Amino acid sequence: MFRGIPRSLARRRINPQRLNMMNGVIRYLAAAAIALTVAFPIIDQVAARGRPLDEDAALALLERTMQRDHVYDRRISLNCVTFETEETTRIYFEIVLRENHNAKCGGDPDFSPAIDRYRVYRASGKIEWLERIEDNWQPYNPAKIR
Repeated sequence: MFRGIPRSLARRRINPQRLNMMNGVIRYLAAAAIALTVAFPIIDQVAARGRPLDEDAALALLERTMQRDHVYDRRISLNCVTFETEETTRIYFEIVLRENHNAKCGGDPDFSPAIDRYRVYRASGKIEWLERIEDNWQPYNPAKIR
């Protein structure tokens, strides 16, 4: 053996064009392996979110979003509201946000006015808000809701 190469192969001359092609293939395979290593965790996250939301997950998503964006901080405490599903379709959940009237929050316990209405889409988790003046569904935008 000559530097790890058997003598029978060491005497052969390798065509430089073929060597360049082999180097290109190796570079291509290495790049593909790196890309897959990076992409698989991302694909796994998308697949986990790819499952349609059920009602509990949609309600939890909406509540987390409201807390994160502090949409109602100046109007009402989220401890004094309830989230109720008004309509369920195979595409979305329509959820109403209502004032919770009790001893802690005040108000007439027989009356629970609606504050806002939302749609949470099962497949994407996209949230829409019912703009009451125009009476149409708008993409969720906390600045408009406040």
